[in-house]
Amino acid sequence: MSTSCASNTYAELKARGLGAQAAQHVIKKVRDSYTTLKANIRAGNLGKEGSKRRRRAESKPVTFRPEAAQPYDDRCLSWQYDQRTVSVWTVDGRVRNIRFACSADALKMLQAYRQGESDLIQRDGVFYLVATCDVPEAGQYEPDGFIGVDLGIDNIATASTGYLAAGRGLNRYRKRQLALRAKLQKKRTKSAKRRLKARARKEARHAANQNHIISKTIVTEAERTGRGLSLEELKGIRTRVRLRKPQRVALHSWAFAQLGDFIVYKAKRAGVPLVFVDPAYTSQTCAECGHVDKRNRIDQGLFICRGCGVVAHADRNASHNIATRGESVWNAGA
Repeated sequence: MSTSCASNTYAELKARGLGAQAAQHVIKKVRDSYTTLKANIRAGNLGKEGSKRRRRAESKPVTFRPEAAQPYDDRCLSWQYDQRTVSVWTVDGRVRNIRFACSADALKMLQAYRQGESDLIQRDGVFYLVATCDVPEAGQYEPDGFIGVDLGIDNIATASTGYLAAGRGLNRYRKRQLALRAKLQKKRTKSAKRRLKARARKEARHAANQNHIISKTIVTEAERTGRGLSLEELKGIRTRVRLRKPQRVALHSWAFAQLGDFIVYKAKRAGVPLVFVDPAYTSQTCAECGHVDKRNRIDQGLFICRGCGVVAHADRNASHNIATRGESVWNAGA
């Protein structure tokens, strides 16, 4: 959007009754949307030149849903933390003393670290304010050893400390959601599509909650014992891992990257040293003697070394290998 075009648009928006800051936000949001659209077209994310999907994207103007997120800066929205209220600018004027609800910890974080814009969003008839908090990282300590974390399907996360986040309940939940989605998709009605969207959000919230619980448990243990964390390099995990057909759905439906991101940001906040290692052959290598053989991995849960004869839980053995590699990487970097 050119400067002259933006100026004309700003004058028109002001004439329609929008305030100065609100008009600027509208222009910025539209401009950013078209910038993203053009970037996706150039990158080929919307298909090849001449494809039906790309032609449709290029021919239609960008539209926004009525419930789409609305950004507010400190001139359009102010927080009263003690009263737990906000004052919000609207097209009908400023609305004051709107109560908000959050946990005690979230309120402390808002008071100490909130910065920049807040987004007002609507989900299922309920309004939420998404605030940006710039939390400083804690200083890293010198680790006394490393905890290795192996990620998988049957067991979501297995730590070398013995912690194991079993995936049986989660896999049952995923299968149930998959069956419900299939039933709704067959109906092809508007109400079914609404239900599908609501169910997708519910499943995403469930996955995020599980990932928060798992990541917090792992980081807290590392902080308590003064050790660092060693994680598998997750990039390309979906193309690297070979699985039977029933397991492929579980692999592609679980947010591995999100779990890794949660561990990373929680570790940075707590000052826990963290390294990423190459996961190649960690499931085939004996953590006791170092013997590598693909036959060592008997099945999903059993590891028997053909070199020294040690018997171990397969994922736990892999987590020990990841911990050893993490310590090597840290020492090499130091």
